[in-house]
Amino acid sequence: MSTKSILKDTSIAFLESYLNNASPTGYESEGQKLWMNYLKPYVDTFITDTYGTAVGIINPDAPFKVVIEGHADEISWYVNYITDDGLLYVIRNGGSDHQIAPSKRVHIHTKKGIVKGVFGWPAIHTRLRDKEEPAKLSNIFIDLGCETKEQVLEMGVHVGCVITYPDEFMILNENKFVCRAIDNRMGGFMIAEVARLLKENNKTLPFGLYIVNSVQEEIGLRGAEMIAQTIKPNVAIVTDVCHDTTTPMIDKKVEGDLKMGKGPVIAYAPAVQNKLRDLIVDTAEEKNIPFQRHATSRATGTDTDAFAYSNGGVASALISLPLRYMHTTVEMVHREDVENVIQLIYESLLKIENNETFSYFK
Repeated sequence: MSTKSILKDTSIAFLESYLNNASPTGYESEGQKLWMNYLKPYVDTFITDTYGTAVGIINPDAPFKVVIEGHADEISWYVNYITDDGLLYVIRNGGSDHQIAPSKRVHIHTKKGIVKGVFGWPAIHTRLRDKEEPAKLSNIFIDLGCETKEQVLEMGVHVGCVITYPDEFMILNENKFVCRAIDNRMGGFMIAEVARLLKENNKTLPFGLYIVNSVQEEIGLRGAEMIAQTIKPNVAIVTDVCHDTTTPMIDKKVEGDLKMGKGPVIAYAPAVQNKLRDLIVDTAEEKNIPFQRHATSRATGTDTDAFAYSNGGVASALISLPLRYMHTTVEMVHREDVENVIQLIYESLLKIENNETFSYFK
């Protein structure tokens, strides 16, 4: 299977609409509806849970269960305080970066609809030149163009409203996908593409396949924790993003040597079950899929950890997508890496037979 044949025009159209839609942590439902609608022709049924994790299932009656997973949520802000002059101060919802906030446009989500605003910032002429104050969580603020707190409240904005950036999808230099929320709605996109390929290539799997789009990863892997208890899988292959370490101000001795365009990144960590990882590595080598390796130390920091340590232990592995500028509005990945992650998950699934394959002592 050539990587050039994987992504169709309809795939890219879905990816653009899916990334452009806001799905902040705790408010993922609209994005999940888009995802489920795209996935519907390729699965037998769906399940959802109380907090919004969505799961498409192939062979739902099979006793042996394999999960492929990405997470659906994006970082955002909460309104935390409204001044008498109508300015908003914020707190994080996930790992939002305060340093990129000044001068960014924002959408505030209210029951009355989207309210537009901007992160204000004092002009360079007015800041103290001998001791310039950097952007901090305590001093960034949002301006809605209001003059009083009452005007803000009349617009439907109140403490607890969630705030997202509206930055939209674009393609740079023909093969670089750029958007906010590639971390990790690209994962949801890639596992949906795996399901599409299985259907279009008429592949029959000897197990139940659970295509899982989890919520609330950005605040501690919470969606994966919940759905792992519901599904009780035997195997989990998780996909998320990792850092491209070739840009300025990143120390490769600390973060590893990883570069977008050089292929999927296979993780080495205690939560990664050795035999499952070896199956994935062997698959990559057999199918000539380029890949990189990354040691993640004690924890992967991804939903892999939640699946691995659930239900008495689930054979789990992590395949990551190299990404530049994580948790900014210009997250960037290479199209070929996206295609190769899809192919690697697809081919790995075709090699999984049963739980004995991953018996630690076999």
